[in-house]
Amino acid sequence: MSTINSQDDEDSFKILIATDIHLGYLEKDPVRGNDTFVTFDEILSHAQKNDVDFVLLGGDLFHENKPSRKTVHSCVESLRKYCMGDRPVQFEILSDQAVNFHYSKFPWVNYQDRNLNISIPIFSIHGNHDDPTGADALCALDILSCAGLLNHFGRSTSVEKIDISPILLRKGRTKIALYGLGAIPDERLYRMFVNKQVTMLRPKEDEDSWFNLFVIHQNRSKHGATNYIPEQFLDDFIDLVVWGHEHECKIAPSQNEQQCFFVSQPGSSVVTSLSPGEAVKKHIGLLHVKGKVMKMQKIALETVRTFHMEDVVLADHPDLFNPDNPKVTQAIQAFCMEKVELMLDEAERERLGNPRQPEKPLIRLRVDYTGGFEPFSVHRFSQKYMDKVANPKDIIHFFRHREQKEKNDSDLNFGKLVSRPASEGMTLRVEDLVKQYFQTAEKKVQLSLLTERGMGEAVQEFVDKEEKDAIEELVKFQLEKTQRFLKERRTDAEEEKIDEEVRKFRESRKKNIEEEDEEVREAITRARAHRSEDAVLVAASSDEELMDTGMKGTGDSDDGLPATVSRGRGRARGRARGARGQNSTARGSSRRGRGSTSQESTTSSRSYKPVSVPAKNMSIMDAFRSLKPELSLNSPKSCSEFFQDIINDDSDLEDISIVPSSKVNQRLSATSSFSKRGSQSQTSRGVDFESDEEESDPFKSTATSRRTK
Repeated sequence: MSTINSQDDEDSFKILIATDIHLGYLEKDPVRGNDTFVTFDEILSHAQKNDVDFVLLGGDLFHENKPSRKTVHSCVESLRKYCMGDRPVQFEILSDQAVNFHYSKFPWVNYQDRNLNISIPIFSIHGNHDDPTGADALCALDILSCAGLLNHFGRSTSVEKIDISPILLRKGRTKIALYGLGAIPDERLYRMFVNKQVTMLRPKEDEDSWFNLFVIHQNRSKHGATNYIPEQFLDDFIDLVVWGHEHECKIAPSQNEQQCFFVSQPGSSVVTSLSPGEAVKKHIGLLHVKGKVMKMQKIALETVRTFHMEDVVLADHPDLFNPDNPKVTQAIQAFCMEKVELMLDEAERERLGNPRQPEKPLIRLRVDYTGGFEPFSVHRFSQKYMDKVANPKDIIHFFRHREQKEKNDSDLNFGKLVSRPASEGMTLRVEDLVKQYFQTAEKKVQLSLLTERGMGEAVQEFVDKEEKDAIEELVKFQLEKTQRFLKERRTDAEEEKIDEEVRKFRESRKKNIEEEDEEVREAITRARAHRSEDAVLVAASSDEELMDTGMKGTGDSDDGLPATVSRGRGRARGRARGARGQNSTARGSSRRGRGSTSQESTTSSRSYKPVSVPAKNMSIMDAFRSLKPELSLNSPKSCSEFFQDIINDDSDLEDISIVPSSKVNQRLSATSSFSKRGSQSQTSRGVDFESDEEESDPFKSTATSRRTK
């Protein structure tokens, strides 16, 4: 098999790989505010310095779903600085770009746009921090993609089936099939994999000659029964998986023995949590691919703020600390100060060899005070290091383990006494908190109509995505559905029977998880539509007020009245007189008057879709009694929106050459149990694909005109 002899080989791809850059993290912090921008600039400078073919990002380019103007401006500045120029792009795209970028208004790669001059293309999927939201399902990457600075791919809009269509690249005799899947809620994607609803499409022509590269942004480590994606779910024909979302740097490819592919986890380029995984030295990767041979080169990031972390267990030092000693707290504080000073000295020695590193390091000392000890004042302790560390308020973290006592001492379960990692105990989700609250709440505040799962999802949308109407719309939707159920059952109008039917209906919904997820998505869709209509009406109101102001300035009044409408007792009369000759003035003022009606507001020259005013909230009993046989509720529209081992080798440039063994003899004749191979059929740039399906083939299309440089 061929080897990679020259980095500038015309048959060799050079790809810069990075994930979880989190632009805008702590941007208002006076010390750490620019850390993400400086590191992103360094990453792109490495791409330009190494003359890469393209940059591959594994999600979470932005830390916020709605980044600030400063963050977007800094990102665009770096992209324009390093990714635009006269340097020609050496590879070509063979796949149907209308399929790869079907959601974009410009369905082609940016370097083939005749209006742009791109020297380093960037391909990126979205993460869970910058995922598409809102009524139009847009994200910050869509803005960069529309501006031609970045190629956003791997987006799936279906909640029933996911077909991952690759971007087919060719440089000389090397061909890469680039697969991507943006962030999807882990539990939903887990269920779709189990139900075999995820398909990775493959070209039939010379399928073993393609280097299959897959980039994904999901939980890799297990956070729950279904709150992660096992590596065994992925197809075995993949050669390399670039795994985003996990912040610990494990960039050296590790082989999955069962599926026979390699996994590279670049980790984050900025410290976003003071946890052990973030203390590992940060790297990005320079991937060389020639034929089916790959080599990963580690590049250490020099502008990342150093982070040093240490754990202290007070019970392990009985010779130094005695809980019965009245001055034990002062002794503990002096001991912690000594530990912090040692970490500061270590950080200073590390910084001396790298002048680009920020001056103030991140320091974290976790103190386990189990055993009768008392913590000291963290705020007073932090005042001594305000000018020495970047996180003075978070230097000390006190915690203790609680041992679970069993009623029967002879049947102790020692497995329960094993302490869990701190990172596991600190991982809390909104939906879990909501479920825990209602499970432990008193009977009078228990949910009788809604389910804990649905309420948790709605609260999460309210908190994370700022969907302010999510909870209200979910309640309305569930109320309408329950009323329709009671009407179909023709239940007697007795409170006890109605309560029993509602309880049974609620229990049946709890068992049907997919239907409940569909209800939540429908409620979120309603909330987004409601918000969009409100925005239209606000814009209409502003336009009408501007029109009113302009017409008042002309002074064209039948009665010769002044342009301004007087307030007070004569307010209604002034509007009535102005209405005879000034329609726009009447419209503008009628919204504020006591006698205004909806009819007056519709006389504007523009027409806007009115927002339906919800009926007055009523109980289920009242709603049930008020239902008439001839009334029927419209069925809601379906929502189509979609949503550890630490590397100890700190060598800055380590070459890891990997030659994937022949997988033809290793695979069984049957395909993987969790996926099937789709077929591509397209005729583009002289590449012919066979087709196993005659209809509904996402790759079936005639050759479209390509925009060439």
